[in-house]
Amino acid sequence: MAKNINSVSFAILLVVLLVASTEILKTEAQTFCFECGPVPFLGTNADCFNCCKTKYGSPPVVSGVVEGSEKHCHCYC
Repeated sequence: MAKNINSVSFAILLVVLLVASTEILKTEAQTFCFECGPVPFLGTNADCFNCCKTKYGSPPVVSGVVEGSEKHCHCYC
């Protein structure tokens, strides 16, 4: 009986360590708020963030990411 409890405890510990190390449960608190620049946006994520900061200010903008098949610059707040 004790051997089974030890095995279960070890398995649970491994799952907890896996989740903690890969940040599976981490949620992204940022939400899409604006678009910036031309479509398609030909710059990098850093260029996108600079466009967002220049146009909308920081805060509220905390990041800029080039996303989608049409390469839109999305600003996140």
